[in-house]
Parts: sequence; C-alpha cells; structure tokens
Amino acid sequence: NSFVTRTNTCGELRSTHVGQEVTLYGWIQYHRQGLFLVLRDFQGLTQVVIPQDEAHSHLKELLSNAPVESVVRVTGIVSSRPPGQENPKMPTGDIEVKAETAEILNSCKKLPFEIKDFIKKSEALRMQYRYLDLRSFQLQYNLRLRSRTVMRMREYLCNLHGFVDVETPTLFKRTPGGAKEFLVPSREAGKFYCLPQSPQQFKQLLMVGGLDRYFQVARCYRDEGSRPDRQPEFTQIDIEMSFVDQTGIQRLIEGLLQYSWPEERGSITTPFPSMTYKEALDDYGTDKPDTRFGMKIVDISDFLRRSDIQFVQNALRFPHGTVRAICIPQGARYLKNKDLESLKESAKSQFNQEILEIICRPDGSLKSLLTKFLGEKQQSELIQGLNIQVDDVVLLTAGERKQVCSALGNLRLKSADLLEAAGLVLRDPAAFYFLWVVDFPLFLPKEDNPTELESAHHPFTAPHPSDTNLLYSDPTKVRSQHYDLVLNGTEVGGGSIRIHSAEQQRFVLEKVLKEDSEVLSHLLQALEFGAPPHGGIALGLDRLISLIVDAPSIRDVIAFPKSFRGRDLMGNAPDYVTPEELEPYHIQVSWPLAEKEAKKS
Repeated sequence: NSFVTRTNTCGELRSTHVGQEVTLYGWIQYHRQGLFLVLRDFQGLTQVVIPQDEAHSHLKELLSNAPVESVVRVTGIVSSRPPGQENPKMPTGDIEVKAETAEILNSCKKLPFEIKDFIKKSEALRMQYRYLDLRSFQLQYNLRLRSRTVMRMREYLCNLHGFVDVETPTLFKRTPGGAKEFLVPSREAGKFYCLPQSPQQFKQLLMVGGLDRYFQVARCYRDEGSRPDRQPEFTQIDIEMSFVDQTGIQRLIEGLLQYSWPEERGSITTPFPSMTYKEALDDYGTDKPDTRFGMKIVDISDFLRRSDIQFVQNALRFPHGTVRAICIPQGARYLKNKDLESLKESAKSQFNQEILEIICRPDGSLKSLLTKFLGEKQQSELIQGLNIQVDDVVLLTAGERKQVCSALGNLRLKSADLLEAAGLVLRDPAAFYFLWVVDFPLFLPKEDNPTELESAHHPFTAPHPSDTNLLYSDPTKVRSQHYDLVLNGTEVGGGSIRIHSAEQQRFVLEKVLKEDSEVLSHLLQALEFGAPPHGGIALGLDRLISLIVDAPSIRDVIAFPKSFRGRDLMGNAPDYVTPEELEPYHIQVSWPLAEKEAKKS
C-alpha cells in the first residue's frame, strides 16, 4: 500500500483488523440484494455492507445503483461477520467492511462479457476486450507468477552467477536459414531491416567482446502462422557463456529452473534425465517426448521376420525398413471402434502409413487379421515382446524407420488423449517431467529438396567433437553439440555449443549449406579476432510459464497477445497506411482487385 491513498487491499483484511477504519479501492464484483457489494482488486475480494438507515440514504443509493465493474472508493469500519455468515472459501470471509463514505470514481457501461473465470467467452471476444479479460483472477495470477519467475531468474543469473544483462538491437539484417523474418522498410531505397528471430549473432559477438556471461529477457520475432504454443512476437530467456561445454550449460539451466520454480508448483528434481535424438525417435517417434506415460514404440521386426506376411516382408527388404508397434493399455475397454478408425485414418492421411490393430481378448488370445499368419509360438513371442495384457490394443505398422516412428509417435499422443477423455488417467496434470535431448544430427535434408541440406538447429552450431572429420567427408552423418530441453512433451528450450573458428563457420555456410557467407561477413570477421569457445541456450518463457500454470495456450500468459492469425484484435493491427506515409520508404502497394473494392467500401 506504499505510495497510494488506500489503507489496505481487498484481499488482506482479517479478524485482526476488526475495529479499524480502512479505505479500499477496487471494482464492484457483484451486488447482493442491495444489502452488500463485493469489492475486488488485484489481491482479492472484500464484502462491503451497504448501510440501510435513513442517515446514510445517499450512500445506499450511490452504492446500490453503481453498475458492476465500476471503480469505487469505500471508507468504513472492519467488523466480524455475524455468526453463521462466515465464508470459509474467501480469505477475507470472516470479516466485512461497514461503509461510512464512498465515491464512484468511474462508472462502468454495459459489459461485453462478465468478469468471472467460470463464464465461458470466445477467445476472439476476450482478445478484443483484453483490458477487461486482464481483470480475471486467472490472468492476474498468470502474469504475476510470470513476473516473479523472471525476477528469480535475474537474481540467479546476475546476482549469484555474474551474468551481465545486455539489451541487443531490434533492427538488424536478414539471417540465412531458419524461420521467416519480419521486414522493416528503411528510407534507403530497396534496403530493409529485419526483426531478429533471436539475438543469436549479437550474443556470440558479446562473447568475442569478452563479456564472458550474457543474459537477456529477449523479444523475438518470427513471421510464421500462429499456433497454440507460438506467436509472431515472443519472449525468451537468452543466455550465452564463454569457455563452457554442453554439461556446463545443462547444469546452469537446471539450477536456474530449480531456483526460480514457483513454490506452489512443488519442487523439481535435478539433474534432468537425458536421451539421444535417436533414442527419442525410436522410443517415442518425436524429438520432444512426453515421458509422463509409457506406451513406448517397440521394434518387432525380428518377431515377424520369419512370417509370411507380405507387407512386412516388403518393408524389411528396404535398408531402413522396420516393423514397429505401440500397445494401448486397456484400449479395448476405453476406446470405441470409431476411435480406432480415426487413429488409423490419421496415420494414413498424415504419414501415409497403414495401421493394423491387435486386440487381446479376455481369454488372453489375440484378435487380428495377422493371427492367421502367425503360429502359436510367434503369437506368444509377440505378447511377451509387447507385454500385452487383457483388453490391450496394439497398433502396428511397417515401412521406412523414420516414417513409421513418426506415425506411431503421433498415434501414441492421440491415443493418450482418447484414453483420458474416456476416464483413464495417464498423465498427472501436476507432474513436471523435464528431459534433455542430445546428439541431434547437425544437418537434415531439406523437405522441398532432399538432395540439399539445412541446419537442424542453426548454422552456428558446432559439430560433435568425435564427428568433426565427417564434416568435410560426409556431413549427413555428423552429430551436433545441440541440446533441447523438453517439459511434458513440449520443447521449452534449445541451445548449442557454437562454432568459434571462422574457417569452419565459412565451410559450413558456403560448402554444406550453399549460403552466401557475405551476409554474415561481420560475424566471420569477428571470429578471426580471437573468439573464445562459447555456447548458450534460449528458454521459451511463454511456453514455460503456460506449462507451469497449465494454460491451454501461451496467449493466456501474455498480457497482449496476437490472435491465431497474428492479428491484434483489440487495436486492429496490422492496419493500412496511406500512400503518403509509404512514400519516404520508396514503397507502393499493389492491390489485388478484390481488396481494392473492399478498401473502397
């Protein structure tokens, strides 16, 4: 209550305050029969008694007629509630304030929706009136927890471990590879700035400059479609260190998260488990596995190699051919036929993979199209290999290893959603399973042109020390010093040890990635002036906080987020500008005919 004219907040009054005169400021949450109103501020609720006697008729009329969500000042005496009228669900439920004077500071007009967490509102409406949505207890809690977490992170990095908080430029130039960047026109004809997708180059240059330990709560920008866990502008905890290895970065981040973790979310155990990229793909079909539940992918190629099943034999003839399966616990009990059909259709449409199911009957026998091709011994081996129990459902597919694993990994998550929707709890919503994924490939084939390579992480990632020679002979086989941090199946951080040799960096850009190294001439030049070995990481703050508070979308932990299409529905941005405003930037807009007509109307 420092610096303000209230004596207390609406959430702090208790029985110990009885008899005191207090002044409260807040919003009217609701009225009760003209006898009470509930006043709300950022900290909680207080019941205010409206006087009924003739001497206070003006005050009664003022408070009784004030619309909900009006801002008021109330001065009165704290009293105990009458016996039997206490509200144990409210922290202030033992007391009430008997109003003596009041003032309507700002009356509220008719609301587009009620300011209550249990009232369902469309997301578009919430974003259009975001300033009203921010009054909800849930958003208030999310943003305050985010603030506390960032403050604790600053303490840990700057006060305890000597990191320097440095702000890097927002206007820069294009970076080769990676996500699409937002362009910003300049007054020089044909020249544009780019908004950085991360401060990657700057933090490396800070290491060349001898800063040793850098940290920033960094704003980043990517011109991509929005998703529940992605925004065109987002925030990351950006970190870089000199003279460090992968283990050093991992221990730093584990300590940082343990130190800043909210008490109300329990404690987290360190060190976090680690898994290679290959293990993650083989066991979970993804490089960001949700390890809160089992249902691992199992390679059953050897069980079926001797069978006469044609599609199995066709798959195993190829160099990377495989037969794999997942076992859905209690699937026959909890999943309906339409659920199984939707899973099979999903694998077909998304991954071009045919799925066969095997159901374990109550007597322990298997029901499947496959059983007529398998002898009793093979069926028994299959049951043991997959640990099949009564009422389990097995989903099996064959083909190229990566395609098969990706399809089964996707079905694993969809199956878990279906089981939980049917009432079988697989994932504890209060549990937090962190995981390091390491030993990624340094390069991957481009999706649109598999004969060319692109960086799996970014072009500044150093090769694994054991694979450095392969960089010059067979770059497709090189592992990287790239590491991702995964929480409950969501990537919340990624980093790497960087290339600090100008010669090696130039080779990667020009010979492997076929990029124009001139765009990065400033960085290549800097690496020639005594660049120290260095590495770093960035934690996605929005994603991390949304997982901590169990929000359905990162938009619920950002004060003013963009919509799914990247629009600001409250301020109606992006917006048109006039030709006169564009003239200094040497830009003319070429309007499609339909848009011209719409703009005229």
